[in-house]
Amino acid sequence: MRITIVLIALALVGGAALAVAQTTHTDHGDGMDHAQHGQVDPAGAVLTEPGQGAFAALSEAVRVLEADPNTDWAMVDLSGLRAHLVDMDRLVKGAIVTETVLPNGISAVATENAETIATLQRMVPAHAAQLANDNRWEVEAAQTDNGMDLRVTSDDVAVVGRIKGLGFFGLMASQDHHREHHLMMARGGNAHDH
Repeated sequence: MRITIVLIALALVGGAALAVAQTTHTDHGDGMDHAQHGQVDPAGAVLTEPGQGAFAALSEAVRVLEADPNTDWAMVDLSGLRAHLVDMDRLVKGAIVTETVLPNGISAVATENAETIATLQRMVPAHAAQLANDNRWEVEAAQTDNGMDLRVTSDDVAVVGRIKGLGFFGLMASQDHHREHHLMMARGGNAHDH
């Protein structure tokens, strides 16, 4: 009797292991069943973030390009968009910024290693031009041998408070134009042509 129970248990475990092996035949060593990609969770849960931020931005651009029947695939430049996303990541994670509070705003000196300095010198002038479209403040950006100087000031006390609250990184992330800018780059436009 005991041997029969053991044999039945082994048969059940073996059958379950075979079923698991058959359903995970598309596992590429990462523990994921890649045959399930694109399928909706039966519980109705849908994720909106397809991974790491830069990957998500690229994925979103690809989705929009593929949905547009007028996409000129000969002009598409997803490598250029990727390079810009790498710059954005490097600016946020790598730049060392020293902010000086001024009575009417801030002065920020940004620097770091050679790669980050090159990123700063590509991104800060382009974004300063975008910031300058807002007539509530004055924007000056100057390239230095070691990075960039950014000065943002205003005569309006409320705007001065906003400038100080935003600081260098908040100013670089303000003026919600990034998605439009990224799509323009994906379509082959100049990465820093604002």
